[in-house]
Amino acid sequence: MFKNNVLLITGGTGSFGNAVLRRFLDTDIKEIRIFSRDEKKQDDMRKKYNNPKLKFYIGDVRDKESLVDVMRGVDFIFHAAALKQVPSCEFYPMQAVKTNVFGTDNVLNTAIESGVKRVVCLSTDKAAYPINAMGISKAMMEKVALAKARNIGGKGMTICVTRYGNVMASRGSVIPLFLEQIKAGSPLTITDPNMTRFMMSLDQAVDLVLFAFNNGRNGDLFVQKSPASTIKNLAESVTEMVGKPDHKINIIGTRHGEKLYEVLLTKEESAKSEDLGDYYKVPVDDRDLNYNKFFEDGEEVITEAEEYHSHNTHRLDRKEMIDMLKGLHEIQDELKEFGVK
Repeated sequence: MFKNNVLLITGGTGSFGNAVLRRFLDTDIKEIRIFSRDEKKQDDMRKKYNNPKLKFYIGDVRDKESLVDVMRGVDFIFHAAALKQVPSCEFYPMQAVKTNVFGTDNVLNTAIESGVKRVVCLSTDKAAYPINAMGISKAMMEKVALAKARNIGGKGMTICVTRYGNVMASRGSVIPLFLEQIKAGSPLTITDPNMTRFMMSLDQAVDLVLFAFNNGRNGDLFVQKSPASTIKNLAESVTEMVGKPDHKINIIGTRHGEKLYEVLLTKEESAKSEDLGDYYKVPVDDRDLNYNKFFEDGEEVITEAEEYHSHNTHRLDRKEMIDMLKGLHEIQDELKEFGVK
């Protein structure tokens, strides 16, 4: 489907954008456009990849005019631009709203006006039963996307949402921090040893987006089944993997807005989800506001279901966690420094 087509990645200078480039830049895709406000990272990527298929656009999803230029001729969009750090969004919640909510509205409105064929919006487990500003803003992002999908109907455009948990070794995440702390001889800092998080690689995040791209209908929400780990197990797995099992670990306490565990599917979503093997799909409720229609006899209005969260999914043991860590493309250089094979 990508052959001779143009793909736009908003927030494309981040970890997800780089993972997509590794996957697609050398295929028969016509062009990949990177849209972000970070000119330094764009320049770094331009030099690193040095590929004529790769085009760079400076702009901000908050600025609709800057989106108009980049979307001319675009066929598909992966919308990854977001404010993602939970503590910083707690201190500056309106900044999260401006980027994650209004920015998404700008992206989708411009995409509709520009005749884009497919858009996949990237969300987070923090949007399910949100308790922090980042999660609330991403939950609203999902609602904006699903409302657009419901309203555009059969206009030849598809809008889907993917929701995933902790992306291992992504920029600003804890695994690169642990490796830096070990190299510096500093104690590892963890929040709550019993805190669990879903674990997936950047390549798996790309797989999820591609699955949604290829299989999604308007308004579908996709979740990948993922294992989880406690933060303590993750930290101890990192120290064991690099040959420093006795490295000191300090507990610093839960940060602003953090949960003990994350939810990928709420009870309400689980009740109507479809099990697709490695993924769950939650179809959009495409009814209108006329609720005066009667259900057929015997049709259930509400179905009981269990939420899918990082406390009730498969729990990684130490060996499984280390095997996942060793397979991460993003930290191979750091692992070589420690002599890890």
